Amino acid sequence: MRALILTSALATLSAPIWAAAADSVNADEIIRKFAAKESEFSEARGNYTYRQSLKLEELDPGGNPTGGKWEEIDDIIFTPDGKRIEKVVYAPVMNLQHIGLSKEDIDDLHNVQPFVLTSDEVPNYDINYLGKEKIDEIDCYLFSVKPKKMLPGKRYFEGQAWVDDHDLQIVKTYGKGVGLQKRNADQQFPKFETYREQIDGKYWFPTYTHADDTLHFKDMSQRIRLVVKYQDYKRFEGRSTIKYGETLDPKAPAKK
Repeated sequence: MRALILTSALATLSAPIWAAAADSVNADEIIRKFAAKESEFSEARGNYTYRQSLKLEELDPGGNPTGGKWEEIDDIIFTPDGKRIEKVVYAPVMNLQHIGLSKEDIDDLHNVQPFVLTSDEVPNYDINYLGKEKIDEIDCYLFSVKPKKMLPGKRYFEGQAWVDDHDLQIVKTYGKGVGLQKRNADQQFPKFETYREQIDGKYWFPTYTHADDTLHFKDMSQRIRLVVKYQDYKRFEGRSTIKYGETLDPKAPAKK
């Protein structure tokens, strides 16, 4: 089991440890390999159940809650016939007072904040190698990621991604969701950090997203804090598309 230590990792934004300029790596080859691993992970994660809990709070400029908030807990599960669904477990009435949620906000929550950069998505981004950086005890390759071209109705990630130099998978991202806005739209999106943890000994799963940012609208500014936790990952046993370890014959006698 390998994991980032969140309490200390939150400080890395202010003091990155850059690699020497002489550091020579084949960035294109690393990108190709980690994108292939991300594609495998994306498929594997589709075979897992988990609980997603979120809390969005409106804050005053000093960082104190003002009462406006949105909380929700959802279980990502499978129906008996194998269909993957999202079941709401806890959802008190939303009482955000100064901001609202858009389709783009929900899209970012589901697809951008737990960012996965698969081989199919690589052509959509400019990806530049920035150097090597250690996060806690994890040696990482650091890349900047920015969409080449944005299409209407699609959300993208813009920021930085840390790739474990051993497993060649993303272990942390920092950035924001971006996309084309409609004319006269006044939408702002927070910068966030997402951390992953090695759950099954093979893949790194998103486990924690944090944002504390001030959104500057045309007529006002609002500080917000968002915390999203992804917990209780369990592989769904009703399907056999993803298997790890040895395959057991159900007719074979049990091992003593």
